[in-house]
Amino acid sequence: MASKRRFQAAMLAPVIVLLIGLTVFPFIYTVTNSFTDYYYLAAESKQFVGLSNYIKVLNDDLFQRAVWNTVKFMLLAVSIETALGLGIALLVESMKRGLRLLRVTLLLPSLLPPVTVALVWQMMLSNHNGIINHMLSIFGMGPFNFLMDIGLAFNAILLIDIWQWTPFAFLLLYAALQAIPRSQYEAARVDGAGGWKVFAHITLPHLWPGLLLVVLLRTIDTFRLFDKVNILTGGGPANSTTTVTQYIYRHGVYNLQFGYSAAASIIMVLLVLAFSIAYILRSIRGSQ
Repeated sequence: MASKRRFQAAMLAPVIVLLIGLTVFPFIYTVTNSFTDYYYLAAESKQFVGLSNYIKVLNDDLFQRAVWNTVKFMLLAVSIETALGLGIALLVESMKRGLRLLRVTLLLPSLLPPVTVALVWQMMLSNHNGIINHMLSIFGMGPFNFLMDIGLAFNAILLIDIWQWTPFAFLLLYAALQAIPRSQYEAARVDGAGGWKVFAHITLPHLWPGLLLVVLLRTIDTFRLFDKVNILTGGGPANSTTTVTQYIYRHGVYNLQFGYSAAASIIMVLLVLAFSIAYILRSIRGSQ
């Protein structure tokens, strides 16, 4: 038994070291720097400043705008993607033919890298020669500057995110649908239950863990929204699409204020935990 444990420890050691190097150490390093005035070009003179960075970040109007944009985007994107994913999963579940081709087609957007998606949509939304404005001109509409109009830019990025990640919600919920025992549906039909009652009393209770998982994963992912914003709008126009990650990128990469951006990063982590706490507590209760 002792030799078996030593062998197991030896096999796990490289993975543990890798995880510490890629997750634990960067996190501790970020937390430590968040309490300093670390500026890259004057790294030798960095000093401990306590909570000064956190106070400055929280009092910054631009950060508050970034948080509001991120939270609004998260609430809209997660709710719409989950609802559409559930609707599509129920529709595909009820179909009898063409399921393989349809499933593959539906999943294609989520398989594309975010950068590729952003570049493709950037060409499609161009106000000069984009295909969307060209199609709108057929009906006598436009052209619209989707990415530089303060009233359209946010909604354009939201639409792109919904297009890309609704298939992800569909995939998880469709898999959860497949796990529901068919015998329960047969018993409901024998009892004369209607479609809505079957959904409310059989389908939805079984899908609830899957729905919570979709909401958690998409909440975390939407808080990290960066690629599309950075490529399509750069946070503009007038900071209407600036997100928390975009804010951190500006101060950490452009301005080289590593201490300040580290504080903003920790605040973002706390925000993600705040929105994910319900699922985390439910998971803890379920494991006990």
